[in-house]
Formats: sequence, C-alpha cells, structure tokens
Amino acid sequence: MGETDNTGLPARESAPKLANHRGLRLLLIAAGWVSTALAVLGIFLPLLPTVPLLLLAAACFARGSQRCYDWLLGHRHLGPLVNGYLGGKGIPRRARVTAIVLVWLSIPLTVILIPAPVIVKAGLLLIGLGITVYLLRLPTDSPCENHLHR
Repeated sequence: MGETDNTGLPARESAPKLANHRGLRLLLIAAGWVSTALAVLGIFLPLLPTVPLLLLAAACFARGSQRCYDWLLGHRHLGPLVNGYLGGKGIPRRARVTAIVLVWLSIPLTVILIPAPVIVKAGLLLIGLGITVYLLRLPTDSPCENHLHR
C-alpha cells in the first residue's frame, strides 16, 4: 500500500476502475468537488473535518475522473493531507479527534431525535463504534498536521 508511482504519488494500482456509466461518473465528480470545497472550508472552520472530506473526494474522483484524482493528490496544499493516508502512513491526530467527536455528537443526537425502530438506532450506534475503532487503529501522521499551519 505504501508504493508510489513515478510522480511520487501513491500508486493507483489498487484503486477502483472508473465507473462505466457516464452519469455515475459525473455524479461522482460533482460529489468529489463538493467534498473538496467543504474540506477547504474545514481548514478554517474547526467543526468541518478536512481530511475525511478529502478522502471522500479522493474516493469519488478515483471512480469518476483520473484527471481530478491526479489533481487532488498532486495539489500543493491538499495532496499531502490525502497522500499520507493513501500511502499507509495514517491521518493527522487532529483529523482523527475531530472525526471521532463529530461521530459521537451526531449519532447520539440522531438516535435521540429521530423516531426509528430500536434496531435501527442500535445499528447506528454500532456503526459509530466501528468508525471509532477504525479511526483509533489508524497510524497518526503528524507531518500532515503541521502542513495545515504553514
């Protein structure tokens, strides 16, 4: 997972192939740009998780547009935030903490405020637990954290 291509970007060999349907590719590209825009806002607004939004954008671009994917990974400021994760180095500590806090602010509020069967509410709590465990098991990539403050 830590391999890079000849540009120094994480190798794309294991990335999904582009979606076959043109409409789906356009939808993925649009979702990627919305996610990227929100991630940029997240650099300045503490409640928006920058790195998870950029990872979502990378996932959308990987299936929607090779050009957009390459742009994101090669971007001077945004690329280093994504490349650490894609290269197997992990995510910044601040991104991990923000993501976990947002999960545990949003899921319990949803469980309390939205009428749903108990099984659905239990499922949401299990999803939150799964996300938390996954995030806690990821390595921490401190240099990306410093990149935000330059």
